Amino acid sequence: MSSDQKTARVFGVLFLITFITSIAALALFQSVLDDPAGYIAGGGKDSQIYLGAFLEFLLIIANVGTAVVLYPIAKRQSKTLAIGYVAARIIECVFLAAGIIFVLGVVSLRQDSPDAADLAVSLAALKDWSFLFGPGFVVPFGNGLILGYLMYTSGLVPRRMAWLGLIGGPLLLIGNLGVLFDWWEPTSAAGLLVAPEFLWELSLGIYSAVWGFRRDAPILRRAHGSVSPA
Repeated sequence: MSSDQKTARVFGVLFLITFITSIAALALFQSVLDDPAGYIAGGGKDSQIYLGAFLEFLLIIANVGTAVVLYPIAKRQSKTLAIGYVAARIIECVFLAAGIIFVLGVVSLRQDSPDAADLAVSLAALKDWSFLFGPGFVVPFGNGLILGYLMYTSGLVPRRMAWLGLIGGPLLLIGNLGVLFDWWEPTSAAGLLVAPEFLWELSLGIYSAVWGFRRDAPILRRAHGSVSPA
């Protein structure tokens, strides 16, 4: 049980790291994403972009870490869903890594081809697409539905909290589908659909880091070596 609680706290800390790094990196990238043509034509803040890229690299490590650390416990509830969560995190990180390359491509244009405004705009657009299909479409399934269902059925966290993931995942997916099909803008009121998923991930990180997993959860009480549910 002590080992499980240490795992829970590591899981929670890694989840909080994903919050800090993702939000900070997005803020640092804004000068490129808001006006890529102006960025390569102007003075630019390359060091700021490099820092954002480094933070997103840490985000990738923390993302995969949350799934890998949780796997030994989650598989006691469902091996299929546990490995599904690992897969979802890896797929999300592939899109994140592509986004880093696109942003750094804009920086390279500023240094080597400051007249390539159209190409800079295209790279920034690719960064937006990678974000939409990675965190936008994979996260609702991975962090929302798969992780939410695992936490709900296992009782590792309060079930009312897990409902935030089960509800927030589909809402986030709907919101991003609307962006994909031009039903609304990303900054419209539909952005409120992000709130439940945001609260779910934040509360999960804080709860796990501070209190660990619920000690009366059946999969923690189950004797090691017992048969896990399919």
